Amino acid sequence: MKHTLEERIVVPRSLQECFSYLADFSTIEQWDPGVSRAEKITPGPVAPGTTYRISLNLPLGQSTMIYRQKVISPHRRLQLEGSGKGIHALDTLDFQALGNNQTEIRYRAELTLSSLSGWSKPVMRPVLQRIGRKAAAGLTTALTPMAPPTKIRPGEHLKHRLVLCKMADFGKRGYQNMPQKSHSYRLDGKTAVVTGPTSGLGLSAACELARLGAHLILLGRDNQRLAAAAETISDTAGVPSSSVTIYCADLASLTDTAAAAAAICKHTPQIDILINNAGALYDHRQESPDGNELSMAVNLLAPALLTEHLEPSLCPTSRIINVVSGGLYLQSLHLDDMQFQRTEFRGTKAYARAKRALLTLTQHTAPHADYLSFAMHPGWADTPGVAKSLPAFRQKLLSQLRDNRMGADTMVWLASDPGLSRQHCGLLWFDRRPQPAAIIPGSAPRSEEVTQLVSWVAERLAPFASMKVNHQLRSKAS
Repeated sequence: MKHTLEERIVVPRSLQECFSYLADFSTIEQWDPGVSRAEKITPGPVAPGTTYRISLNLPLGQSTMIYRQKVISPHRRLQLEGSGKGIHALDTLDFQALGNNQTEIRYRAELTLSSLSGWSKPVMRPVLQRIGRKAAAGLTTALTPMAPPTKIRPGEHLKHRLVLCKMADFGKRGYQNMPQKSHSYRLDGKTAVVTGPTSGLGLSAACELARLGAHLILLGRDNQRLAAAAETISDTAGVPSSSVTIYCADLASLTDTAAAAAAICKHTPQIDILINNAGALYDHRQESPDGNELSMAVNLLAPALLTEHLEPSLCPTSRIINVVSGGLYLQSLHLDDMQFQRTEFRGTKAYARAKRALLTLTQHTAPHADYLSFAMHPGWADTPGVAKSLPAFRQKLLSQLRDNRMGADTMVWLASDPGLSRQHCGLLWFDRRPQPAAIIPGSAPRSEEVTQLVSWVAERLAPFASMKVNHQLRSKAS
């Protein structure tokens, strides 16, 4: 059976933006509801011959296809040929600028289904037409600017209090139900610092930021793993290795963190994005070289110190994204014993308390910071950290867990969407929407507790003030 799908859309985006977004065919998973996963499997820049692995949700079941890039005519045409079990496709996208910052995209798919019997062909034609229309509608949505929300949706507080209702959204279903999943805004000329970039959410976010054109600075504790991550990013995003810089530092050590921040500031005039993604969950109480309990050191003090010490390279449009956890909903601040010196230590509790403190600190500093500051949580993602620290949780919910790109989605969106501004700062974001910061009575910090927390953090960061780069002195020296 041969069938041709043809769709035409007009979107309010420039020709260059549209072509750049679609040139890497792996973005199809962000706009085609019939695609569950798309992966570029040829390393390096997109070029004729680049191949992709596409997982499809078809009416007759799931199928995997291998697509090969045939034609790349800049700002004019893309053509790809795909084949899978019983199916062959030739997809062509033609682009034309219409003026007034509008672009016409014509999509044509020539399908050959060799496995269909004669009686099923008339049934499949309207099904395929619907698939084509949904793909065109998804692409239109992906390339149409959507104003970021500024308020929590009505009923969201109730949904959180009915815990099971909201917990279902923490898995992959919540991501799949998002109205828009595209990352189509370029970050060319911008510099992004990502902590914890060697695996999981951090690596996924770094790959996507690099695909969007950002220069990356990776900060982690293992030089060998950082180098491997840089190579993965270069291969996946198709960017030169020179667009990824690595700095080695153990974020459990505030001395190491401060030294790394000073080195980054010295060599980086402007930082546009800082993603404080690194996190750790420990099964027993340990102390850092600076004498801090490790959960607080890595999950709270290191992000606070790094942000403070990178300020000389930040500007009013710079974006700080602090990654927290949905587990914070179960914890409040415990300022009388922040480091579990008097109470029994539990790793999950220490982790959630540190993330609660990081969210509180973000909310406090956001209104008067000289940059844009956000907090987000990724939901339940199947990360190496979860596999190591929460094996029973992972085994029980494996079929519902998000993959890393789903968990990292809101990080990348907060880093790249030009519609975000100061009015969106200080909120807790999940799946690109603001969320309640507390749901259990008594878990929201009181104003005096916020003041105490700020003082507590400042006291622990104070010994490292002399390691901070002085922007004025640096400018004079240069």
